[in-house]
Amino acid sequence: MIFQRLIWAALAAALLVGSVQSGVQQWQAVPIIQAAEVFEGQKAEAPAAPAAAMPHAHAEGVAPAHEHGTAEEWAPADGAERIFWTWTANVLHAFSMALLVFAVMGVCLWRGTAAPSLPLGLLVAAAGWLSFHFWPSLGLHAEIPGMDAARLGSRQGWWVLAAGSAALACASLASLRSPLRWAAAVAWLALPFVVGAPHITADPLAGFSGPAQVQLRELGAQFIWATTWVSLSFWASMGLVCGASFQRWLRPAMAATFERSRPRASAARAVNP
Repeated sequence: MIFQRLIWAALAAALLVGSVQSGVQQWQAVPIIQAAEVFEGQKAEAPAAPAAAMPHAHAEGVAPAHEHGTAEEWAPADGAERIFWTWTANVLHAFSMALLVFAVMGVCLWRGTAAPSLPLGLLVAAAGWLSFHFWPSLGLHAEIPGMDAARLGSRQGWWVLAAGSAALACASLASLRSPLRWAAAVAWLALPFVVGAPHITADPLAGFSGPAQVQLRELGAQFIWATTWVSLSFWASMGLVCGASFQRWLRPAMAATFERSRPRASAARAVNP
């Protein structure tokens, strides 16, 4: 029963939040991406490296220009097809994040929190924004099309480290009662920056002409702010929608289930002290 409610509540939240995110993306981020894509064809191709030099390039952490082979990858056509698949991806992403938010709110309820669902949802969403966007973006900024970057695997590994460290910092503040929880949170937050985010030593826009680099740098700065607004709108709407959905559909059933389980747990401890 609870599982069905959880899935339907997460799906309803995903449809609403994913649609909001798609609208904000079309307004804030998509025009910048399309403007940057105009310059992609102007990028000078890097000379092919000799076979003996390829291991050195990998050792430096630089992603080869043609890492995915010669086969042309499928991409949605501009217009309605691209908008539809972007919306689909946003809804799927929102569905997974709604499940995560509901799970954290359920744990808080199980631990005996008396906070109303809406403030609790906004607090969990704020932790999600910190963990999945803000903290990783301090080391790896959002990139516009055409920019060179470190190898994808290195960037993904560091992003997971930064997101996981921020999540553990939030969990330390929420679950620990010792004054040392603040020191633990600071240590977790500092860990990814002690390791260091992967970056290339060369100019990421080195393949473009001077005027194109100037325009692309402006677009890159705008894109960082645009992705920040997109992420803020996503997590703010996620907190509002999940808080309301949790109060309406999930909290009563979860609270009743937890109440029924507590007497059995108390009885078990009495029998086996």
